[in-house]
Amino acid sequence: MLNIKHHGAVQGVTGSCHELFVDSDQSVLVDIGLFQGAETSGSGADSNSLEIDFDISAVQALVITHVHIDHVGRLPYLLAAGFTGPIYCSKPSAALLPLVIEDALKVGVTRNANIIKACLDRLASQLVPLDYKTWTDVPLTSNNTTKVQVRLCRAGHILGSAYVIFRVEGGDLCRPKGTTYKKYWDVVFSGDLGAPYSPLLPAPQSPYRADQLVIESTYGDRNHENRSTRRQHLQHSLEHALSDSGTVLIPAFSIGRTQELLYELEHIIHQNKHKAVSQTRSGVSLNWKDIDIIIDSPLASRFTKVYRSLASYWDDEAKRRVSSGRHPLDFEQVTTIDDHATHLQTVAYLQRQTRPAIVIAASGMCAGGRIVNYLKALLGDERNDVLFVGYQAAGTPGRDILRYHDKPNGYVVFDGERYAINAKVQQISGYSAHAGQRDLLNFIKRMRVRPKKVHLVHGDDNAKRTLKGLIEMAHPECEVVVP
Repeated sequence: MLNIKHHGAVQGVTGSCHELFVDSDQSVLVDIGLFQGAETSGSGADSNSLEIDFDISAVQALVITHVHIDHVGRLPYLLAAGFTGPIYCSKPSAALLPLVIEDALKVGVTRNANIIKACLDRLASQLVPLDYKTWTDVPLTSNNTTKVQVRLCRAGHILGSAYVIFRVEGGDLCRPKGTTYKKYWDVVFSGDLGAPYSPLLPAPQSPYRADQLVIESTYGDRNHENRSTRRQHLQHSLEHALSDSGTVLIPAFSIGRTQELLYELEHIIHQNKHKAVSQTRSGVSLNWKDIDIIIDSPLASRFTKVYRSLASYWDDEAKRRVSSGRHPLDFEQVTTIDDHATHLQTVAYLQRQTRPAIVIAASGMCAGGRIVNYLKALLGDERNDVLFVGYQAAGTPGRDILRYHDKPNGYVVFDGERYAINAKVQQISGYSAHAGQRDLLNFIKRMRVRPKKVHLVHGDDNAKRTLKGLIEMAHPECEVVVP
């Protein structure tokens, strides 16, 4: 089999980075992500040490599966380390990636406009946007006997997300010991697979074949509810949370989750706009159409505009809603906050207000961003709620809030200070942009030619262990490895 080295998303779900060696001294890199919380690469890189901690001399090209920070966050450091090869991604990802990298530089590196521009110019010179389902040759520099092609297919995780197929022809690596000679080998990297029927996005379809597969396992130990049930749970959770005129805080990443939540909230309001959801302390009944929805993230606002401009990549349901005159990502109940002064005023207002509101702010794991100021101000008030709709990695404040909210005197630490958790905390586990256990198994099952070797990455130990056993049971001829 082709040799694969894993430089991240091995001891958890962040820092995705995998290297496919197509011959003894040439490779292609898949993703170059940031580590979050307590997760590390195992060889030096972590959330505070971002320099590239592996030899990149063999790397001929980089392929990006999608633009979440845990898949692209160390890209500036890869460029700084001297990588000059092509950077392949889908066309929607190419529109979103500069926004992600600009924000990552401002938050983690520098606010010097000249340095940021130089990095973005360098990125633009190497970026190669690809159409879905087209084969593209990957240039190699030192071997004329090996040919590599790459193909991106929709992954249904966020707009622009893709799983990657590499087709490797020729060379000794296509003649592995103990196997029949093959003209080519197809190696598939799943990236992050989306759950079927996710808002806005078509569901991923399995490739025809994979000789070797690297697949995520975030939810390898559990299944998700169906779309209708998830939306009902979201509505019921919000109705319960808003019934005492408090604020519902929803930590969400600026790209993907925020737009999906807006899409679902627009549908809930459209279906229930005259239904009472709360009463103010003065006894005035409030309907769904009266609820304030606050998006407090300049980056999310910019991403949402790009999402709207890329409506041709939306699924058929979303296109039908637009055709009927609805605006799934831009409806009247939404207020977007851009500048920092207004952000601070909003936090202060919500501390003393008696009118219910929903706040969506980054980061999704509460490890930074504007959600932290809201939590500091509102977590101690029992009228308020925190609603988690995404995965919370070990070592993040989000995981701590989930873990300690129902303990006596539970608290979370921000900036070295303890904050009591008196707000109610809920988690809708089925509302995830990741495939569930059944979806992951079906991704393999629905291939016409199934892999002989599967690498399980991007998951906690129990998720990988559970999924490994199920794959081995369903496909006894397949070797399943956990790096």
